[in-house]
Amino acid sequence: MKGTLTALTALLVCTACAPVSSSAPAEQSRTTSATSQATLSAGGKPQAPGGTAPVTLGIAWDEASKTAALETATKAMTLYARPAVTDKEWIQELGQLMTAQATADYQYVDPANIPVTRITGTGRLRIDENNGFGCHVVFPTDAGPYDVQLLRSAADKPWQVNRFTPPNGTK
Repeated sequence: MKGTLTALTALLVCTACAPVSSSAPAEQSRTTSATSQATLSAGGKPQAPGGTAPVTLGIAWDEASKTAALETATKAMTLYARPAVTDKEWIQELGQLMTAQATADYQYVDPANIPVTRITGTGRLRIDENNGFGCHVVFPTDAGPYDVQLLRSAADKPWQVNRFTPPNGTK
């Protein structure tokens, strides 16, 4: 039984690596593959006709978006930098401003282990003008600069915190 299983496994491995035969001559298939366009989109249409990406990725930046992002990040960083509260209170209040993934990632954090206790200045918004779905806000704190990553799913959806990155990338 073991020998049959080993032989069957070897046969499957060999056939998975073997080239697929084609009914077209080799020269013709090389010409066809060189001139055909790779398509990965539904309907067989190229993803970026002409090889150019769209100017924006669906959401344009405006002053209201920038203000909302900065307000959300400031509120979140203020709620994050509270090492004296209980872990349940910390995640319940902070979780309202976080993505589902971030809430899951931070649910077992003990706020007593967070080195930052206060923001020492205004956050600096860092955006990519071509991507209105996400941004970063960097805050000066008593523990060094913290980076708050924000995401949103649409222009009319609220900003949500996806990640807090402490100084030197430690967590």
